[in-house]
Amino acid sequence: MTNVGVLGASGRMGREVCRAVEAADDLTLVAGVDPHHEGAELGNLVVAGSPDAFEGVDVAVDFTTPESVIENARWCLGRGMHMVIGTTGIGADGLEEIRRLTDSANANAIVAPNFAIGAALMMRFAEQAARYFDAAEVIELHHDRKVDAPSGTAITTAQRIGAARDGMWEAPGGDGSHPGARGADVEGIRVHGVRLPGLLAHQEVIFGSAGQTLTVRHDTIDRSAFIPGVLLAIRSVADRPGLTVGLDALLD
Repeated sequence: MTNVGVLGASGRMGREVCRAVEAADDLTLVAGVDPHHEGAELGNLVVAGSPDAFEGVDVAVDFTTPESVIENARWCLGRGMHMVIGTTGIGADGLEEIRRLTDSANANAIVAPNFAIGAALMMRFAEQAARYFDAAEVIELHHDRKVDAPSGTAITTAQRIGAARDGMWEAPGGDGSHPGARGADVEGIRVHGVRLPGLLAHQEVIFGSAGQTLTVRHDTIDRSAFIPGVLLAIRSVADRPGLTVGLDALLD
């Protein structure tokens, strides 16, 4: 049995993860932590206010905020707990610190911008298509409570496209009165973020060349789509030394 603790246990994803871990035959939910909801009841669990409740935890799952995830990583990895991190908005410096923590501790980490297996495949297919199309743009659409933009999935997708394509392509920019009209520039790829009520998590990548376009799209209809990927990461992290970035690495 693998003992699991969940950081951000009272959040939308945290609650889903707690239920899935409790339902799994090979996992045990030891504790859930959420300092903003300490004492709340979550099924058979009473939410704790700090990771001090993580006694005996083998794998800590983090779905918190970019402001708290690095401190959580210091605490958990420094105590030899493996980590599965689904918190988005972690910058390059944060990833490098997590990498250093795994190198200095007897613990591993998997950080994924998106735990939906379909989203991981979407990024893989986009990377393959980039070998044949230099022109590409990314449109990501999320619910209006998502605070980071562009999404981690969109940033990772753009980075993978930029690394895979042979040439460069530039489209005209926006006019001087509307400089944001063309979206963000990530590795030379334009990325557009949409935030609206009624959405959950969606992304499409549009490739273009003379006389044709190709669209690769993934839609998350319910947060349950993330759970198989989270469980796969929990079960895999102990066997993946150091830092692993992206769910795609677990699908080979």
